[in-house]
Amino acid sequence: MPHKLKLALLIAALTANPVSAAPDEAALNALIAKSQFSGSVSISYKPTSTATGEITFTIGRKKLGKTDKGHASTYWRWASVTKQIIAVLVLQEVGRGSIALDEPVAKYLPGFASPNAAKMTVRQLLRHQSGLPNPDETTPDANGIPSYYLPVSSYDRDPLKGYCAGPVKGEPGGNWAYNNCDYIVAGALLEAVTGKSWQMLVQERIARPLDLRSLQAFPSKSLTRGGTVGGKLEPAIDVASYGASGALLGSARDLLAFDQALMTGKLLPQKELEQLWDGQADLGYIALGQWVFKASLKDCAKPVRLVERRGAIGGVQVRNFMAPDSQTAIAIFTDKSEADFAFGEIWQGSGFSHDVLNATLCNEAATIR
Repeated sequence: MPHKLKLALLIAALTANPVSAAPDEAALNALIAKSQFSGSVSISYKPTSTATGEITFTIGRKKLGKTDKGHASTYWRWASVTKQIIAVLVLQEVGRGSIALDEPVAKYLPGFASPNAAKMTVRQLLRHQSGLPNPDETTPDANGIPSYYLPVSSYDRDPLKGYCAGPVKGEPGGNWAYNNCDYIVAGALLEAVTGKSWQMLVQERIARPLDLRSLQAFPSKSLTRGGTVGGKLEPAIDVASYGASGALLGSARDLLAFDQALMTGKLLPQKELEQLWDGQADLGYIALGQWVFKASLKDCAKPVRLVERRGAIGGVQVRNFMAPDSQTAIAIFTDKSEADFAFGEIWQGSGFSHDVLNATLCNEAATIR
């Protein structure tokens, strides 16, 4: 195996009550070593009498003439985890009474030119039931990159009058249809209601209060780690063009800190957190900016409640998992594209995501009796 695995135990224990089990480090170590994975698997959990409460597995490979190790402090693209952050900011405004989830978006954005503006609600916007167009479907270039995201693009990126305000794909409501315009518009909604850009709100309400020093928005491209597509260096992408749908960047450690703050009520009161995590079974368990469901993991005695948010831009993928009942968070970043590395689907009972969760959450050997 050409990969060299490094396990770093981070002495940064969380101040919380013990959890019933700690992750199975040996199983995780073996899983990551044999998986063709390259990147970082970082885990935050309640400390026990024998475990600190935070561990990171990193694996690097020789790539493009240099060794890249993918430490927890690396600045990664958070990609669509950005949507999870934006949804939290919107729900904060719901708690303040300045936004109502079931009011039409046009109430807060009268300048939004979309034919659906007065029909779709804020809740439908956050749950991808808006019927808005999807920038992913714009004409691809020779490298397969949708032209909306190219460094030089002919598309108007004004969230209120540009591409996202153009011809819709359908009526609001009904089945969800993933698209980045929903959260590009949600960023404009936040600015209209608060008078501050979504980037500023991320800093004022999340990054600074939680001391997340790495969390910021593009265009800080020089700080981030890119990736490969088809084994080759990814083509040029204007990550800033993803806006409030995917333009945040930061470390794995800071993502875990966000997760812990969300699970412990530091970012949202219980009422708004329940709305944020209202996974709809008839819609594939989609909630607001994330998916919330119970999963049967191979070695767990009963199903585990999970919050999942995934993302991918170019040659970088991310999976962000929370298990609120045990206050455990798992942030996984890889520098391989979706075509080069498969996370699998948890409900299938196998695959990388399932096996990482299983070794993290179902370690009976570590149970405190």
